[in-house]
Amino acid sequence: MSSKVERPTLQGQRIKTRKRDEKEKFDPSAFRDSIIIGFGELQKETKESPQSSDGETNSDSVNENNVIKNGEANGGSTVTRNQLEAIYKFLDSSGSKLDYRRYGEVLFDIIIAGGYLAPGGTIVTDSQQSSKTDLCVFSVAVDDIEAIRGFAQVILKLIRRYMYLEKTLEEEFKKIIKFLKGFSAEDRLKLAKLTAILISGGQVPAHVLTSALQDHFVKDGIAIDFLVTVLQTWLNTPDKDAATVWTSLKKAGLDHKVMEFLPVSKRSPENLKNYFIKGGLEKLLDFQKAGLSGTMKKELQNQVLKSVKDDTPVKEIIALVKEYIAKNNLPENEVSVLLWNTLMAAVEWNKKEELVAEQALKHLKGYTTLMAAFTQSAKAEMALIIRIQEYCYENMNFLKVFQKIIVLFYKTDVLSEDIIIKWYNESHSSKGKSVFLEQIKQFIEWLQNAEEESEGED
Repeated sequence: MSSKVERPTLQGQRIKTRKRDEKEKFDPSAFRDSIIIGFGELQKETKESPQSSDGETNSDSVNENNVIKNGEANGGSTVTRNQLEAIYKFLDSSGSKLDYRRYGEVLFDIIIAGGYLAPGGTIVTDSQQSSKTDLCVFSVAVDDIEAIRGFAQVILKLIRRYMYLEKTLEEEFKKIIKFLKGFSAEDRLKLAKLTAILISGGQVPAHVLTSALQDHFVKDGIAIDFLVTVLQTWLNTPDKDAATVWTSLKKAGLDHKVMEFLPVSKRSPENLKNYFIKGGLEKLLDFQKAGLSGTMKKELQNQVLKSVKDDTPVKEIIALVKEYIAKNNLPENEVSVLLWNTLMAAVEWNKKEELVAEQALKHLKGYTTLMAAFTQSAKAEMALIIRIQEYCYENMNFLKVFQKIIVLFYKTDVLSEDIIIKWYNESHSSKGKSVFLEQIKQFIEWLQNAEEESEGED
């Protein structure tokens, strides 16, 4: 009888891991030290006065080297075009030795703030060597836009050279804007200007500005001040105008959020207007006003629609609309059109043309008081009658109902005879013109005859 022989086992054997599979320890401080040491060396090199071939200091070279005008007299350290060029060359060559893919945000921290930023915006100082460099955005003079543009160019060239840094740059700005309160007032201004330059150039998307909508930033006025500085700089960027800036804000979904940058107690069109005027943003006011008006009108339409569907008393709806008009300065002619659109959207209309007329008149009769309350001006009446014409043209089942609606609104003092006659003679829309003019011809003749008889009696 044979017995199985146990196979020998190895105990305590060390399994070797391939070097490429070993996970390198995350060490942002070591990365920072490499960058800052390099910046320090090139700072010494570029500060040496350029000399001519005979050993004399070349004043022309010095002037060329120091084209950017910021300096300690302006509240910042000196940075030259040569230094900016040297910074890029150093960072470009260092990309083959240092892991930019892993430490990209640390890299941008250094370019912007001069060091590796801890949560909250303070610079991490955990090294015996210097943890900060003066070759950064925060070290230049606050009013030296050219120096800030110079650093923006360094960033632009870097993300073109290392394309994976583009997404990292977006994440950096989402993060660093959340640190606003940890920075000085001047550094916040510098960051706002840099942000504007990079947004206008397309290196950073405009939606990063929503990072400033932190409750404590909004409450302390930091958010609105940051936004105003961004918009100021953006507008002053070459080839950018108010329309371009507002279109970019709209694409980023920020056109309706501008009011949210104001402290809650100051959220009103008037206060926002004052902030914009104070910041020299008058060119944006018309776009902002139009956007705000659109938002307010949409909110009002939703409120009225809900009220109509809930059978809210007309008096309460009138009070609601008047409150919106007073609060948001909505023009009456726009409100009259809005109310018409809302009333017509509140009903599921019969698909049979012969039944629509009765259904429409019955529905509108219940709201003639509402319509009359907001057609007190000739402009509002004309806007309403033109909209009714266009609505009946766009909805074929209403083609034959137009005249009946106009007569109803005339009898209930929504539309006056002068406006109806003026619409007929000169102010009608081209949409369905021949159909509607023929349809209402007899009513117009009756109005004109009644007017003549009234004048004869006088």
